[in-house]
Amino acid sequence: MSEKVIWITGASSGIGEATAYKFVQEGYKVVLSARNKEALERVKNSSSSPQHCKVLPLDLVDQASFAEKTLEAITAFGHIDIILHNGGISQRSLIRDTPIAVDRKLMEVNFFGTVALTKELLPHFIERKSGQFGVISSLVGKFGSPYRSSYAAAKHALHGFFESLRLEHFEENIAVTMICPGFIKTDVSKNALTADGTPLNEMDKAQENGMSAEDCAKEIFKALKNKKEEVYIGGKETMGIYLKRFVPAIFTKILRKSEVR
Repeated sequence: MSEKVIWITGASSGIGEATAYKFVQEGYKVVLSARNKEALERVKNSSSSPQHCKVLPLDLVDQASFAEKTLEAITAFGHIDIILHNGGISQRSLIRDTPIAVDRKLMEVNFFGTVALTKELLPHFIERKSGQFGVISSLVGKFGSPYRSSYAAAKHALHGFFESLRLEHFEENIAVTMICPGFIKTDVSKNALTADGTPLNEMDKAQENGMSAEDCAKEIFKALKNKKEEVYIGGKETMGIYLKRFVPAIFTKILRKSEVR
């Protein structure tokens, strides 16, 4: 029971994959979840200690399976210390072109899936009087951006939900770390939903030039280990947080002129 265990969703690629490698390297037991079992097996076998990994396929839309999946995650190594909510899907479409069904899908995966899984795991943390929720939000969880309306809305909603959870369960020693990456070099833009609900299948220029997933994983590890309440990860784009806070009108003008797609 002294061994630390982290459950990572969206662990089959990108930030989730890199973070899984980092936590295994640091001696943690890791439960790997995502939809693609083959990709999870690849991550497990590519880690420095495959025997410290448990592959647990999970679809954030299939919330009826969460009770069983949570029990399986807990029993894999006896308990869970941290869950890193990393699973999700981005967006690249204008509001006027996007049917409400696509908006609902973005909310279902990015918000309701995360919340439902949290509610299944929360009793385990309460019983142990210990636990930590790491939540991969985004810089657009702090401000809106063109082409990401419902994605930004879902990330904003996560902040509201988990800030409330942090306050409600402080006495049970349950921590929340909100993690807001900027441009990280992953396939997130390739997989982003367009107006008709299909993937973009293109790499954003900003994403291509962004921080590596490995460097991002190092920052996530530090933030979770130190139980930071909120952390911003990336390059100069993280300055948008402070521009929004202190000079919002100027920041709005900057966003209008930016080549964000």
